[in-house]
Amino acid sequence: MNGYSRRLFLQFSGIAAAGALIVADAGRTAAGAPVPARAAHTAGDPFAPLRRRWREVTAGSGFDAAAEPYRTRLAELGAAAARYRSTMVPADASLWPDLAFPSFIDTPARLRTMARAYALPRTGLTGDADLAAAVAGGVDHYRRQVYAAGADPVGNWWNWQIGVPKKLLDAAVLIGPHLTGRQSRGLRDAVDHFLPECRLNDYSGTSTGANRVDLCTVTLLRAILGSDRGKAALAASALSPVFPYVYEGDGIYRDGSFVQHTSVPYQGGYGAVMLSGLATLFAVLRGSPWEITDPARQVVFDMVERSFAPVVHDGFCMDLVSGRGISREPYGDHRRGRGIAAAILLLGDTASAAERARWQGMVKGWALRDTCTPMLKAAERDDLGFHARLAAVLGDDAIPAADEPAGHRLLAMSARAVHRRPTWCAGLSMASYRIGHYEHGNGENLRGWHTGSGVLYWWGEGHGDQYSDSFWYTVDPYRLPGTTVSTRRLADGAGAGWGDTCPPGRWVGGATDGMYAAVGQHLNGFESTMEAFKSWFFLDDAVVCLGAAITGKDGVPVETIVDNRRTDALLTVDDKAGWAHLPGHGGYVLPCARLRTLREERTGGPDPVTRSYVTLWLDHGVDPGSADYVYLLLPGASLAATRARAADPGWARVLANTARQQGVQVPSLGITAVNFWNGGAVGGLAASAPCAILVREGGDGTATLTVSDPRRDLGGLIVTWDRPVAEVLHGHPLLLRAATGAELTLAFGRLSDRGGSSTTVTVRLG
Repeated sequence: MNGYSRRLFLQFSGIAAAGALIVADAGRTAAGAPVPARAAHTAGDPFAPLRRRWREVTAGSGFDAAAEPYRTRLAELGAAAARYRSTMVPADASLWPDLAFPSFIDTPARLRTMARAYALPRTGLTGDADLAAAVAGGVDHYRRQVYAAGADPVGNWWNWQIGVPKKLLDAAVLIGPHLTGRQSRGLRDAVDHFLPECRLNDYSGTSTGANRVDLCTVTLLRAILGSDRGKAALAASALSPVFPYVYEGDGIYRDGSFVQHTSVPYQGGYGAVMLSGLATLFAVLRGSPWEITDPARQVVFDMVERSFAPVVHDGFCMDLVSGRGISREPYGDHRRGRGIAAAILLLGDTASAAERARWQGMVKGWALRDTCTPMLKAAERDDLGFHARLAAVLGDDAIPAADEPAGHRLLAMSARAVHRRPTWCAGLSMASYRIGHYEHGNGENLRGWHTGSGVLYWWGEGHGDQYSDSFWYTVDPYRLPGTTVSTRRLADGAGAGWGDTCPPGRWVGGATDGMYAAVGQHLNGFESTMEAFKSWFFLDDAVVCLGAAITGKDGVPVETIVDNRRTDALLTVDDKAGWAHLPGHGGYVLPCARLRTLREERTGGPDPVTRSYVTLWLDHGVDPGSADYVYLLLPGASLAATRARAADPGWARVLANTARQQGVQVPSLGITAVNFWNGGAVGGLAASAPCAILVREGGDGTATLTVSDPRRDLGGLIVTWDRPVAEVLHGHPLLLRAATGAELTLAFGRLSDRGGSSTTVTVRLG
């Protein structure tokens, strides 16, 4: 540290800070209360409540610090802060000897931990002036040695504009006047250098979606630190471009999709960051001159149930919307689910009473059903403020826990689908000309190559950890459940980074009436000549899976992975009858197919772990010319139910399984569903162009016809149903005309304007 000792460094910092604040009892407030935000500001200072709210919202509030688990957790926080203070040795190349600069993550994080121990009650260091002085000196030292204005911003831009300044500013705001004027100016100048105002003037590049919210958060903290009204106004106004629905690229889509990095569905990563950031900013700025009042902010409240609820199940966030983050840690899906739940409860503070009530019931249900990593217990370590909110919800008998809703959600703009029934849930991950096969970056998710090749995730009762417990560390990356893949070997991190791995296929999506669905993917294999047409028909107790026109010229076998379960269960297979069963999981019906199976132990991970797998697959041979498959997935089915379904081939009739159409008919449900890869006729349905059609006949003499344009390019579509129809009961603005009688003809307009979403017409049968 330029020849200065650590002791002298702390002395100088402490003297400078002590002159700004008179602290009684060694700087500790009576009864260990949180330190009030009290700088040299007038009573009318609009930034004083912002400082208080920032501390309350981000560091934690709303709990009895003398009660467990808060007492223990706060004591642990204080012990960590004391340890960091005692081991701090400022030097040219580090602030702590074990963290060499630049240390973009850990050094700022330690400083923030120390600041929180100062600001929160009953840490043993609450209001401790020496601790605050150490934080101030540490922030300034890091700023001068690493984050100085004019320094070369090497590496990832995120560190310089979001990661580092957010933590440093957070720490600075929490210790308040202990940061000297010189130290404050130095930090503000550095932030202004790396995050100039022009970054918020243009909504493009890396200043969109979740990144924009983070940049606004940094700007607001910069404003709070310097009591800068102009910066505060900029931070608030620059949020507005985040709110409107988008039709391409990063942001929120009307169908519930959320995309970041142009082509990666990301509710579980950047989306959760954005939701949490907006909830924080809404809460901090409420009642201030910069309160977020843009009417378009309602989109944020709507996305709770439109974008996030569909991809959170029993407390975990599905991996199919988590990008490269799936590879980070075991049980990461449950951690992401907790983060979303925390953001939703916080957002509820600024939502309507009706929204808040629904969300509390939803989160309560998640918490009660997440038995793998109990949400309340885990929140003790993650977020004391969230723990307090969740504990209040769980303890309030007036808030009923909401069940998971049965139904289907097709997020067409992000090539994702989620299907729920009372005892099971499935999720589908596809790739298209808009959505990449997978994302890798920063050395993460290097073997996620096939996660967009039709991965069919499914969770039965008691299996909320199916893809949690080191699944991504140990699973065979060439055999992900549901996929059809070339077995050609791929390099780690193959393909362009950050999700820029979109195949050319346009027909990706399907039709859903909200309860059932016909979903399809024209699949072009990742870095492969393999091509296939894949369809999934989501029903009450089954998913009917079809594949057709499977070709390849890679000189290696092509496989369809029926399933790959992390389990010790013993698989039963009846090749002659065409079924297989995994006790405790479910069954599989495979007419006319030779099933391959494998039980193996697989080891992987940074700290190697071993897990057991049962893999079921179909081998299409080397360079297939036109292979196909048909199988039924029966989640939760018993052995007897599996055997019975295999013995009833008429339960689900395959109408077509070609490169022109794939369709099924399920008489017991009154369902006929066809994915038209090209126009044509099958099963009593005819379409003039590529589309998806789902027909459901009710028991009351009515029927619904649901259509969609997965390619998003139809200027018009004519659908004919060979069934007597008396009248159209409910149409749609895009239904231009209808002819009833011995058959039904429907003429639709620009379905391309629907962004792949479904359009439903209700008729009375003749």
